[in-house]
Amino acid sequence: MPPPHQSSSFSLFPSLIAMESSDVTTSFHHFSNSSNSSPTSSSPISSLPAPTSIHSPCAACKILRRRCADKCVLAPYFPRTEPLKFTTAHRLFGASNIIKLLQDLPESQRADAVSSMVYEASARIRDPVYGCAGTICHLQKQVGELQAQLARTQAELINLQAQNKNLLALICMDIEQDSSSQQPDPIPNCMFQNNDASDYCVLEDISQSYVFANSSGCEPSWDI
Repeated sequence: MPPPHQSSSFSLFPSLIAMESSDVTTSFHHFSNSSNSSPTSSSPISSLPAPTSIHSPCAACKILRRRCADKCVLAPYFPRTEPLKFTTAHRLFGASNIIKLLQDLPESQRADAVSSMVYEASARIRDPVYGCAGTICHLQKQVGELQAQLARTQAELINLQAQNKNLLALICMDIEQDSSSQQPDPIPNCMFQNNDASDYCVLEDISQSYVFANSSGCEPSWDI
């Protein structure tokens, strides 16, 4: 009869053999499954979406350090290439007031509103006391001075036109006087319109006596 420890060692071999066979079968199934699933695992890599274009923020959103949306109300009027424009307006009005003002206005008036805000903010920086009102008063003063200068120039022009008219009238009068003084004296009409019969008789007697004197060789007698 064999000893007890030898029987227990021989009884362990079947269990070890069964465990090894099960490990081999599981590893085989795992390899087959991994080989079958390899084509499908590469499909998600090929189906990744294309990278989207990066939207550059406008100058307002960049200064405010916030995300610039696609329909940002500030982007059309404060491009990223003009950060000073938004900085000037933001210093006086504030971002929230600018956004609220633009949202309350129609799109056709927003560009003019932004230009007005930037101009007023720049004027306030130059003149902190009066701001834009000081610039307006200065321009109104210049307009008044130019209008007064224009009125004086128009008055001088009217005077020169009147002097020119009077000078032309005097020149015309002198020309008329010179032309009238150079004309010859007219012959009196009485020398050609004497119808008295005695005048014709006197002329006839003178002519006859002149002819008789020439024929006789004596001096003509002019006694009538």
